[in-house]
Amino acid sequence: MQIRSTGARLATAVTVVLAVTALGAGTLATAPAAFAATPAAVSADATLPVVAEGSRLGGVGATGFLTYSFAQDGTRNLLWTPNDGGKSVRLQQPEGGGFTTGGDVVVLGDASWTANMRALTLRNMATPFAPGVDIDLAALNGNYVAVLSPTSVLAQITNTDGTKELRVVTKDGATTTSRKIAGLPTDASDFFGSPLHDGSVLVGYETGPAEKRTGGRALVDVAAGTVTATYAAPEGGIGYGGLDFSASHVTWFGYESGTGDFITSVDRGTGAEKKTVLGAHTAQWYSALVGEWLVYGNPGTPARAVSLTSGEIRELGITASAWASSADGSAVLQGSRAADGSGLFRVAVAQDGTPAVTKLAETGTPVIWEPLEIQQVHVPDTAELDKTGGKVTLGWTLSRADAYLDVTLTHIATGKEFTKRVTAPATGTLFSFDWDGVIAGVDAPNGTYAVEAEATPLDGIGEPAYQGWKMNVVRTADPHDYTDNGSTDVLARDASGVLWRDDLRDRPVNGQVKSAQRAKIGSGWGVYKQIEAVGNAGGAAPGDLIAVDGSGVQWLYLGKGDGTFAPRVKVGTGWQIYNKIAAGSDLDGDGRPDLVATDGAGALWFYKGTGSYAKPYAPRVSLGGNWQGYNQLTAVGNIAGTAAGDMVARDTAGTLWLYQGNGTGGFSLRVKIGAGWGAYSQLVGAGDLDNDGRRDLIAYGSAGTYVYRSTGNATAPFAARQATSLYAGEGSKFNNVL
Repeated sequence: MQIRSTGARLATAVTVVLAVTALGAGTLATAPAAFAATPAAVSADATLPVVAEGSRLGGVGATGFLTYSFAQDGTRNLLWTPNDGGKSVRLQQPEGGGFTTGGDVVVLGDASWTANMRALTLRNMATPFAPGVDIDLAALNGNYVAVLSPTSVLAQITNTDGTKELRVVTKDGATTTSRKIAGLPTDASDFFGSPLHDGSVLVGYETGPAEKRTGGRALVDVAAGTVTATYAAPEGGIGYGGLDFSASHVTWFGYESGTGDFITSVDRGTGAEKKTVLGAHTAQWYSALVGEWLVYGNPGTPARAVSLTSGEIRELGITASAWASSADGSAVLQGSRAADGSGLFRVAVAQDGTPAVTKLAETGTPVIWEPLEIQQVHVPDTAELDKTGGKVTLGWTLSRADAYLDVTLTHIATGKEFTKRVTAPATGTLFSFDWDGVIAGVDAPNGTYAVEAEATPLDGIGEPAYQGWKMNVVRTADPHDYTDNGSTDVLARDASGVLWRDDLRDRPVNGQVKSAQRAKIGSGWGVYKQIEAVGNAGGAAPGDLIAVDGSGVQWLYLGKGDGTFAPRVKVGTGWQIYNKIAAGSDLDGDGRPDLVATDGAGALWFYKGTGSYAKPYAPRVSLGGNWQGYNQLTAVGNIAGTAAGDMVARDTAGTLWLYQGNGTGGFSLRVKIGAGWGAYSQLVGAGDLDNDGRRDLIAYGSAGTYVYRSTGNATAPFAARQATSLYAGEGSKFNNVL
């Protein structure tokens, strides 16, 4: 029982491909040595991260990069790879949704095109296993524009009057706040944005009358919440993207019929605008701004960098098919170069102001970190411990072997707990152990348990995996069990009238019967002339007690199953005539325990059990006389193998006799068991002490306490006595043991 996209318009930060076919006039410079091999800044023996063969670059951050590939069903497989060479981490793209990046933050959204995303999850891949931050833009009637931090985005909010606002939306704990960006045209709409760097974002938008909408670009200081510079554009450009900026320039992508694709650049110092024509719209060009250099190329044309200031052109030596801008102002190209093969290459401005190339990652097969999962649970719905040798095997199949497993079993009714750490799999990835049904040295109570397992990776990376289950623990009922755990409980009253309970083990450890736990039941029991364990006399599973006080009133104490008893119930009077009572054996074979008592005249009386707590016994029936020769009667249950319960009787000479129940409420002829039993002050029919299916006997006296295991043989019903530590040194302490 268990208690655990694709589309026609893709995200601009990931999928916009700039088609470029021609550049404006410029001087082609000879390729410097920096482009011929990996610069000395990277050690020759340094271990580079690995970008998967067949994947495509999706974004770059300070600590790693995102790649994606397409599954057969068209969904994307997302992989974040750290720059330090650690394991790559898979990300789950929402079904029907999309993704984009901003630095180390990966944004997962509910639409394939970023401008339509409203339900967002922000994953900070600098700490890849931290929980994501969920932002609901729909609650603000908003749409995604750009990511600003692991907890905030830039969003277009649509007001009730239809106007649009650009807002910073932040999620702090459970609270979502937003603040407006000032300085934009009041009629601006269709916002889209560049990645954040240097505290600013370049946004594009449309503005103007409906019949004459034009474009605009604005640099936004995010912290100040205001526009710091604006630029005119012939169209909005939300479907094109290409927004970028550096300390010296801003750029954006454009298209004109007959001209093709181009990059518009504006010198931030002089305001001079330049159009760099790239070419036909189908050539799959890419471009990125690195300082004053526009880096461009396509899968068939090696990458070049053109200075937007001087027009100088430098060959970069890389043939690339994908690119991404980085928050540090560099660009990363995915492709190959003759000097060092395929992979990712970073293009950044060197100290002399020219673009330099560094290899960032090799192409190959990355080592992927697999999240730890509990794949299968091997926990039975019911554990019948008496059918399985007192133990149950619990197991969990994990997705990885390099983990440890913490298991907690909680008894729902009492809250008692068992804990276990499994430090290694038993085989493969199966973590298992045998539970012996014990909690804190005592047999665990029967009933329903919450079985909880938490698996933790050994490398400490990632969240633990959790699985909850429920299991019922069941044992054969024991009439001498007051704690509902299948084991015998022996009760003893001391001279001060305090009643004590010793809980034995259901299966003795190393064959030694001893107390697992002693508990005080209560005081005031000295008022009773005799207390007798009577088995299930009141109809419920736990064992019950009968007590007779000095005035002859008989009281029933119903066992609650937790080691205590319900308040007493008066069930009879006139019991002062009896000097011995024995109860707990089913003498007539009806499945209910009965009671016998001898009076002062030596007559033996049979009281049939009814199963009713209000009147537990039927009217008495005489079983004959001449029982005055016995000073001890003990109901022992079925120890001789017949169909009914039995009784042993000790005479004044210390001889013990077996009386087998005949199934009709009487006894067969007695059988002599042996002599020397006068050494004991109390004989206790203690139930099945060793779980062999036969009832046993405990003999208590000043010379010691012993266990007599039953044999099932009527002529020799008990094996040789065995010593026990139960009541060791306490042979004279108790005046009533039951």
